[in-house]
Amino acid sequence: MTAEPLGVVAAGHPRSAEAGAQALRAGGNAVDAALASMLASFSCEPLLTSLGAGGYMLVVQPGRSPVLLDFFVEAPGRGAPAGRRAELVPVSVSFGDAIQVFNIGPASVGTYGMAAGVCEASTRFGRIPLSELVAPAAKLARDGVEMNPPQAYVIEILGGIVTSTPESAALFAPGGAVVRAGDVVRQPELADALERLGAEGPAPFYTGDIADAIVQWLSARGGIVTASDLAAYAVVDRDPIKATYRGREVLTNPPPSAGGILIAYALALLDTEPGAPDLARVVATMERTQAERTPEFLEGLDDPSFVERFLARRSGLGSTTHVAVLDHEGWACSVTSSGGSCSGVVVPGTGVHLNNMLGEQDLNPLGFHRHPPSRRMPSMMSPTAVLHEGAPELVLGSAGSNRIRSAILQTIIRVIDDGLAAGDAVRAPRVHFEDGIVYAEPGIDTGRLERAGHAIGRFRELNLFFGGVQAAVRDRRGRFSGGGDPRRGGAAVVV
Repeated sequence: MTAEPLGVVAAGHPRSAEAGAQALRAGGNAVDAALASMLASFSCEPLLTSLGAGGYMLVVQPGRSPVLLDFFVEAPGRGAPAGRRAELVPVSVSFGDAIQVFNIGPASVGTYGMAAGVCEASTRFGRIPLSELVAPAAKLARDGVEMNPPQAYVIEILGGIVTSTPESAALFAPGGAVVRAGDVVRQPELADALERLGAEGPAPFYTGDIADAIVQWLSARGGIVTASDLAAYAVVDRDPIKATYRGREVLTNPPPSAGGILIAYALALLDTEPGAPDLARVVATMERTQAERTPEFLEGLDDPSFVERFLARRSGLGSTTHVAVLDHEGWACSVTSSGGSCSGVVVPGTGVHLNNMLGEQDLNPLGFHRHPPSRRMPSMMSPTAVLHEGAPELVLGSAGSNRIRSAILQTIIRVIDDGLAAGDAVRAPRVHFEDGIVYAEPGIDTGRLERAGHAIGRFRELNLFFGGVQAAVRDRRGRFSGGGDPRRGGAAVVV
């Protein structure tokens, strides 16, 4: 007899996905698999996430209420000396057919949540001891990972960032030239840090010697993360936003994240009419959603009652990486993590490459350094699950800064409305509306949009500008499938 499938893991790199698959084979559940994949991604996708990053994890377990673990980056500055902050360092990054400015350096670093989030999720939901779960990731970091073309492309376009400090350049531009496809990136200090995480938990990273080294390094260079910021950091439980679409329940990330509420709003708009929406309607929905992102919207995200008020009034209507996992017991785990475009700040002796969330324009649209200390940054990251008759049917999320919400929206439409398999839905060409321009990948017929007067920004090929969706599906017959986004070298493994 054929053994029952254990589940499916979709991640941003084949070796990240395989690390999650190994966890399922070892008896772990979807959370174990997601953690194993995410830990491996620190080496396999080294500029997209790290121990100096943060994220969100959506956990759906049979018979219990879903929970969203918020371990995203927090605004620092508790007790920071006035007037000591360094200037942000702007770096232009070209996606080939679009240019985006990122701000880096010590003043761009926020209070990281990754170590706390990993330990919280493992303790509460996992079956495999964390000391065992980190072992494959630590081996990858110590032995090194050969950069595949998508990851080499990320390093290439972020070349101005990775060469901004000697410590970062030593990892990603040894000898003065950034690493290319086929080159091996080794991070032995990261391996040590992962092993300490497995053996000692989060303490070294928040109140111990690693925390001390990071605070001293940043303080000497104009950063504003203090010992008080790290000591006070805590993972926060949040109730996911619940929306309906085509008779299904959609769970996604609530405020203070901005992405989930905008996805819920877009789905509500599209759900007023039956049948798969055409391109014009999808773009019109994106335009209406974008118009809601006002200063009042951004300020309201910190209000606990904001979700109900926002959706009630409208009823009837990055670098980043993601892991999506479904298992045979009915567990689902969707986790998005990010270090931004990374800060270029790698603290010697710690294995920690720090985030640049205080310098990300998309997270600071009203101006930089406006968030008070202890406030979570308002990310677009939106780990999402679609439930059919109470059981997880589709689990997904995306990288891609402001494009996260449009990438997730279009993938849901293609799976639920168009009936595409997970892989086909992820690979399908995408559009994104922003600042009056409809950006489109090849394969999208924009004729009707042009005749309606829309400005079109055409890309010549699929591009990571449009996100990096990882999706896992379990159909009504219990069959698993997955889609890893080719835009960022993603992969899916059915176990």
